[in-house]
Amino acid sequence: MTDEALNPASPALPATAELIHQVRAQLRQVIAGQAGVVDEALIAVLCQGHVLLEGVPGIAKTLLVKALGRVLGLGFQRVQATPDLMPADILGTTILVQGSSEFTFHAGAVFTDLLLVDEINRMPPRTQAALLECMEERQVTTDATVRALPANFTVFATQNPVDFEGTYPLPEAQLDRFLLKSRVDYPSAAEERQILELHLAAHSATGSPLLDAAHLQPLALDLLLAARAEVRAVRIEPELLNYILDLVRRTRQWPTLTLGASPRAALSLMRVAQAVAALEDRAYLVPDDVKRAVLPVLRHRIRLKPEAELEGFDPDRILADILAAAPVPRA
Repeated sequence: MTDEALNPASPALPATAELIHQVRAQLRQVIAGQAGVVDEALIAVLCQGHVLLEGVPGIAKTLLVKALGRVLGLGFQRVQATPDLMPADILGTTILVQGSSEFTFHAGAVFTDLLLVDEINRMPPRTQAALLECMEERQVTTDATVRALPANFTVFATQNPVDFEGTYPLPEAQLDRFLLKSRVDYPSAAEERQILELHLAAHSATGSPLLDAAHLQPLALDLLLAARAEVRAVRIEPELLNYILDLVRRTRQWPTLTLGASPRAALSLMRVAQAVAALEDRAYLVPDDVKRAVLPVLRHRIRLKPEAELEGFDPDRILADILAAAPVPRA
C-alpha cells in the first residue's frame, strides 16, 4: 500500500493517516525494506502493547526501535540481557546517600518509553519475571513502594531463533504479555543493496552513524494520542466479535496443539485488528483485518504437540489451518 493511499484528501482517520505517513517517510531514511515489521511496530505503539522481535543478529532490530523512538519523540533505553543480569539492574535500586541516613531510589532502564531488551531469553528466570509487573501493570514495586512507569512504556524484546546455548526459554505467562511476535527476516538483494547505499551516503556526507546523519524530526505527542483514540474507536460488528472468539477458541481444541490461546489473546486480537483497519484508513473492521492480525498475535501463544513438530508443523502453519477451517462472516 502506498503512502498516497494512506494520505487521501479526506482520510477517515486523519490523525492515524498522518502519523503513518510521517513515520514511514522518515523511517525510510534509515531502514530499507522490513515494511511488515515496521507496520507491526507501529501497531504495537498505537495499541500500547509489547513486541517480541525474532530474528538473527544484524538485521536492524535495534535500529528500528531507536529510530521509531526518535520519530515519535519518545525516550529510549536498551538492556543487553546476560545470564548474570539481576532484577535490580533493570528495575533500579535504593541506595544510602553518603554522609546521611537518607535513602534514594536510582531508577533502572525500565523507566523509559521504549525499552529494548536485547536477547531476552538470555536473562535468568528471576530477571525475566521482574518484567512481568512492568509489562502488565506498567509499574515497579521495590521496597514495598509502587512506582509508576511512563504512560508510553513499551517493551521491544529480541531473541535469536537459532542460538539456544545458554538461554532460558520464556515461560507461557511471559509470552502472553507480548501483544505481538514479529519475525524479522533477511532483506532481499535490492533491500540489502539499499542498506549499503544508505550507510555509505551517511558516512560520506557527515562521517556520523546513519541514525544521527538522518536528522529525524520528532512528531508532536498530540498526534500519537489522537491516533490511539481513533484506533480504539474503530467499529466492530457483533459478527466479527464472534469471528475473533471462534478463532481463539478453536486453538484450545485443535488436535495438534497442547496449549491454546488465552482470553488475553482474544482481547489482543481484537485490538490489533482495529489497528490493522486503521492502517488501511477504515473506521470499521472487516474479516481480512482479523486474518492479518492472527499470525503475529497468536503464533507465540500456542504450543504444538511433539508429534506435530516432528511432522514439520509450526505455529504459522497450524494457524493457517485454523483460519481455513473457521467460517468467515459475510458482509
